[in-house]
Amino acid sequence: MKTNAARLLDKLGIPYQILSYEVDPDDLAAESTAQKVGLPAEQVFKTLVVRGDTTGICFAVVPGNAQLDLKALARISGNRKVETVALKEVQPLTGYIRGGVTALASKKDYPVYLDETATLFEQITVSGGMRGMLLLLSPDDYLRAVKGTLGAIVQN
Repeated sequence: MKTNAARLLDKLGIPYQILSYEVDPDDLAAESTAQKVGLPAEQVFKTLVVRGDTTGICFAVVPGNAQLDLKALARISGNRKVETVALKEVQPLTGYIRGGVTALASKKDYPVYLDETATLFEQITVSGGMRGMLLLLSPDDYLRAVKGTLGAIVQN
């Protein structure tokens, strides 16, 4: 099944692979998803929806086993302060539900910040726009597709 995220990659001529997995609605953690697809958690990236005090909504894309560093994201995104948005706001803002959020083909083209550890891998996975589907692609292609910025945005 093709999602809008996969269709966007097709339109841009970006090669990718779809990885499917069994969804447990009670456990949507990136670490669990990584186990299900047989990849290390640091290669399975989760997409967080964040609001900056100056620039508004943006996406932070970080490894599944890492915590977003809000201060680092604020600096790189030109904000004094950022905070993750409330879960109830995620779907109205992005068109996606928790466990299926992706910056690819979101309702709006919000700025995207990808943690620099993505470049340690030839390919990373991001959500395909629905629960149970990941897209495997190169970090460079992902950045090109979302017009993203690479930076150090996880806690050490």
